[in-house]
Amino acid sequence: MAIVAAEGVSIRYTERLAAASIEPSVSRIGNSYDNAIAETVIGLFKTELIWQRGSWRNVHAVEFATLEWGWFNNRCPLGPISNIPSAEAEARYYEQLNELAMSLAQTNLPSASPARFKLGAVRRS
Repeated sequence: MAIVAAEGVSIRYTERLAAASIEPSVSRIGNSYDNAIAETVIGLFKTELIWQRGSWRNVHAVEFATLEWGWFNNRCPLGPISNIPSAEAEARYYEQLNELAMSLAQTNLPSASPARFKLGAVRRS
């Protein structure tokens, strides 16, 4: 029995995931777990932002409000990072990075310039 091309790709994909010890994000019946997460976030977005603010003047107003909303990065606590929002974890990371840069700079090592460790800084040789 010949395997249809799409089935062959699916089998190879599954084998490659297994060889790399990666679990696919697809259930046994083919429903993506990722889709459920996306639908949840979209539902929260509609509930917290779209429906609560009433009617919108235009698409640009919705886009701007979406940028301000920032629910996931600013308010959602994430278990893998000590139940704090990812924006807070990122701020802590860069604070620690700057503290490290300052302490290295005090050791007078030529390669330990604080500018080298700052976000967005360009290192010039």
